[in-house]
Amino acid sequence: MEIRPFKAYRFDPDVVKNVGECIAPPYDVIDEHFQQVLYDRNPCNVVRITRGKATPGDSDTDNVYTRAARDFAAFIASGVLKQDAAESVYAYVQDFQVSGRTLRRSGFVALAKLQDFGRGVQPHEKTLEGPKADRLKLTRATAAQFGQIFMLYDDAESVAEKIIQAAAARLPLVDFHDDDGVRHRLYPIDAPQDIAMLTGMMADKMTVIADGHHRYETALNYFAETKKPTAQYCMMTFVNMRNEGLIILPTHRLAAALEGFDVERLIREIEGDFDIQRFAFTTDADKPAARKKMFDTMRTLFDRGANAFGIYAGTPSFYTAALKNPAAMEAACPEMSRAARTLDANVLHRLVLQERLGIGEKELAHESHIDYIKDIGNAIEQSIRTVDSGKAQAVFFMNPTRIEQVKAVAAAGEKMPQKSTFFYPKIFTGLTIHKY
Repeated sequence: MEIRPFKAYRFDPDVVKNVGECIAPPYDVIDEHFQQVLYDRNPCNVVRITRGKATPGDSDTDNVYTRAARDFAAFIASGVLKQDAAESVYAYVQDFQVSGRTLRRSGFVALAKLQDFGRGVQPHEKTLEGPKADRLKLTRATAAQFGQIFMLYDDAESVAEKIIQAAAARLPLVDFHDDDGVRHRLYPIDAPQDIAMLTGMMADKMTVIADGHHRYETALNYFAETKKPTAQYCMMTFVNMRNEGLIILPTHRLAAALEGFDVERLIREIEGDFDIQRFAFTTDADKPAARKKMFDTMRTLFDRGANAFGIYAGTPSFYTAALKNPAAMEAACPEMSRAARTLDANVLHRLVLQERLGIGEKELAHESHIDYIKDIGNAIEQSIRTVDSGKAQAVFFMNPTRIEQVKAVAAAGEKMPQKSTFFYPKIFTGLTIHKY
């Protein structure tokens, strides 16, 4: 993949004082409550551009996209956003904790020449038309890119890691902690020899989109529409698949609005293809121990390479279901490669959600029956409480997808179901901005 340095627009600390207050998570993980939090945090927060508020009086000439363009132009004119004087690649370092472990993920931000899928770039996840239309309207209005596209590549020599480590010995351009306690740091990589090593290392690399599929397809569409030479290059964050801080967390499925749903009937219907283990409890005091047994069993099955998931449906039992009949997947989806058929998400979606509960591709696209719960913080407890309250009927607990599976499915030219991977932490928006 061809990459190059660029002169990013960045929030100027001399003007905004606290740059960390102006940075935000990706637009698609910001709900209305957190949107307001970010609005209140700083009048210059990038959320006003990337996920602005709609109003009842919105029109063709005054809407979230026109206001984004107005605010972006005002930020530049007032010096809130200032373009760097020298072309750089930017080292991006994130320190975080997961399950009691302290980890560090490092990568670099550069412009990369857009390629059609299969020509140096592989997607791994399906996209939806709504988000792509939304992002294209924003790009048309602003002629800029605010959020990163998170790319994976494989380099056994760890060339970038060595350069990033040296860059991190300097004072950071940005250093802040987000609401989840993740520390984000940005450093310039501007030495010509370092940039040459990175561009040379990436020249023959195949890449896989980890996060930002909608943004990548939007970039392709914008370039095809405008033919701007500058739009042929898109801002991306690159992380080595061998980076020790590269982890994937599970995304659980919360099911609701299922007509006539009965978990005992579901268990009977799937036990021909799955080994079922039940972890019963009799009192609320016993419930945590039963839940732990379910997750311990899921982890054991994961370590064995088995396809498995957990189930809780408000009855006094937790369950694990482990696929014992791979032929069921071959019969249900012969069009899939083996790599795709052995994904836990595909097993759950095809053999349970679709065949037993009637939740097919159309229903998943409309998100009419499934909510996706990222496994961070107290998400598990919240999902169980949601079922117990009657607001949902069941939660299907997932093991994480392996990075090797992401690579294999992408190499086969296929895509995973929505929300099959949760790369943590998120790559934040507003650290660097690329103006076409």
